[in-house]
Amino acid sequence: MITVLIVDDQPLQRFGFRMLLDSNTDTHVAGEAANGADAVRRTTELHPDVVLMDVRMPGMDGIEATRRIVESGGRSHILMLTTFDLDEYVHAALRAGASGFLLKDAHPEELLAGIRAVAAGDAVIAPALTRRLLDEFAQHLGGASAQQRPAADPRLGTLTDREHEILIAIGRGWTNGEIAERLVLSESTVKTHVGRVLAKIGARDRIQAVIFAYDQGLTRAQDQDLPIRRRSR
Repeated sequence: MITVLIVDDQPLQRFGFRMLLDSNTDTHVAGEAANGADAVRRTTELHPDVVLMDVRMPGMDGIEATRRIVESGGRSHILMLTTFDLDEYVHAALRAGASGFLLKDAHPEELLAGIRAVAAGDAVIAPALTRRLLDEFAQHLGGASAQQRPAADPRLGTLTDREHEILIAIGRGWTNGEIAERLVLSESTVKTHVGRVLAKIGARDRIQAVIFAYDQGLTRAQDQDLPIRRRSR
């Protein structure tokens, strides 16, 4: 059973989510919160598997609440809900530790699938949306000079050549199936490599790995359909 904390300042919105989640046999609403501060407190009390977090709320917003929940070291994963697919808060929320985004007008089955994926530690942004968000994210990075960009992270040196390839592929928004097809690997092998990459770079999920790859200059939005080149020794 996946336990969910619903965070939204609109009572009617919370009611709708509760009706949907409690009508399914594998999800259970552990509680509700009407603002970010309450979300942090309730997460500490209830330890839900997933926090369904609204972005825009009065007082403490969903981004700050996400940051505090993640920094607390709890096991709860955050699934952000936003009205716009290119919300101005997306990048800040990803950096705060959100595991993904869904639109509030997503179909019920999409929301349920997203919650299940987040509970399992995966990201839930669809590849097409991921790439649009990454394009925006890349524009922010593109404005920095070479001197301003961070030095190579020592965690990169812990990756094998294959893991390095996998990290680049993750950074391009490729799914496990796409990685398997393009690198001629089985999906189970890709899944194993992805898990090792996340562990070595200290990423909670694929979204954090994407940010890491962009920060390190391993990939750019326009590279998404290019073949991966092995790093030079």
